Amino acid sequence: MDFVDARRKSQFPRKILLAAGFITLFIFVFKKSPSFGGGSGKFSQHEPGVTHVLVTGGAGYIGSHATLRLLKDSYRVTIVDNLSRGNLGAVKVLQELFPEPGRLQFIYADLGDAAAVDKIFSGNAFDAVMHFAAVAYVGESTAEPLRYYHNITSNTLLLVKAMAAHGVKTLIYSSTCATYGEPEKMPITEDTPQVPINPYGKAKKMAEDIILDFSKTSDMAVMILRYFNVIGSDPDGRLGEAPRPELREQGRISGACFDAARGIIPGLKVRGTDYKTSDGTCIRDYIDVTDLIDAHVKALAHATPGKVGIYNVGTGKGSSVKEFVEACKKATGVDIKVEYLARRPGDYAEVFSDPSKVNRELGWSAKYNLQDSLSIAWKWQKAHRNGYSN
Repeated sequence: MDFVDARRKSQFPRKILLAAGFITLFIFVFKKSPSFGGGSGKFSQHEPGVTHVLVTGGAGYIGSHATLRLLKDSYRVTIVDNLSRGNLGAVKVLQELFPEPGRLQFIYADLGDAAAVDKIFSGNAFDAVMHFAAVAYVGESTAEPLRYYHNITSNTLLLVKAMAAHGVKTLIYSSTCATYGEPEKMPITEDTPQVPINPYGKAKKMAEDIILDFSKTSDMAVMILRYFNVIGSDPDGRLGEAPRPELREQGRISGACFDAARGIIPGLKVRGTDYKTSDGTCIRDYIDVTDLIDAHVKALAHATPGKVGIYNVGTGKGSSVKEFVEACKKATGVDIKVEYLARRPGDYAEVFSDPSKVNRELGWSAKYNLQDSLSIAWKWQKAHRNGYSN
């Protein structure tokens, strides 16, 4: 649930018109679907041999890829999303791929609405929850911290309460390496102290604490995945990353690189060149979205009642922003113009993972390297210049 910024009152009438048009499109696309609205038929009953997974934020970049993988693996899926950051186009793609009754339903709802959340759980027979729904930009979190604490921490509390009230006993939580802050030692292990330095990381850690404290009083199966910088797209070209235009300045560096390569923006802005790293730019662990979702599915398969698993999901290798830009230039074949600016508030110099625990306990390891991930994502970007609109 978003807060209304009083500084943007002048845009309010325009937003009302946009929202009305969006809702009309939403109804047009989904009113004839047997799964529209949810909570009926196969979705409302447990079925032997079928695992019904609630995917929060399933219309978003990562959540939509998770939904695709779950459906391919014969799970039953319900997406709940308020579309504040997600794409209705991604949901439409998924429903066209899996149109059979009882496979996929989409419910338009806000996790901050306790009554709506309770109604969703009352009307559906969920076996597990994959919780992706969250605002997720470090820079934005420093400018709008209350939005982040509300959207991430408060909404997670409501979700866990609903799970407890309705007897849903498996939770796969999408967390982040931002909970670690800026550790003194690299690589980051699961035992690295969590000292987040921005509201995004702090809100995620608070959500983790809620889940962990509750797990001590219940037999819930909990898997917390703390992952690093996500890139890439579906290798078969069905889904990709398509942030809203107004969020491009806040988004992932991969999106900015592709926008620059396509001429949507004049060039790439790199924030911070004076960090204590080999070339002065930030070092990050870039994990392909397909690899990341594979870790989620393996976590779901290994979830055990009364047990908590916490895993770092990354490649174990850090790449600097300058190295990333060079890889993007190679993937796109475009000599992208780069402008170097001052640091962005809340950023940290170096973060990369030690994935040995997830390798050992879940049998997971990253398969895609940085260059491959960018090349695959670039194919989708070239074919979808206007995101899911074309």
